[in-house]
Amino acid sequence: MRLQESGEMYLESIYVLSKKNPFVRSVDVSEYLGYSKPSVSRAVGLLKNAGYITVEPSGALKLTEEGYNIADMMFERHTLLTNCLVRLGVSPETAAEDACKIEHVISEESFEAIKKQMNESGIV
Repeated sequence: MRLQESGEMYLESIYVLSKKNPFVRSVDVSEYLGYSKPSVSRAVGLLKNAGYITVEPSGALKLTEEGYNIADMMFERHTLLTNCLVRLGVSPETAAEDACKIEHVISEESFEAIKKQMNESGIV
């Protein structure tokens, strides 16, 4: 079963936040995404039940191996697509917003083709 876009966003957020601080809480995700605490709490429960994250007794959110792999993939897509759009002349703000939308719908084949082209062109 494919994870929905919102689930990918939550996993990527936990991933990004954990790079800055190894102790990531639901409230941190809520603040980072600008979502309500109840919305984040519900998503955390769904992600936990699906096996994408664990919740430590301290309240820390940890990505499982599967959750980490998805989050890492989303982060790579977001970063590469943002850089690509900026190189094409798009403002960094718009590039980041558009990359966030594209990263969830682009096929693996198309993403790999863009990645290959950027690597061959020395852009990445």
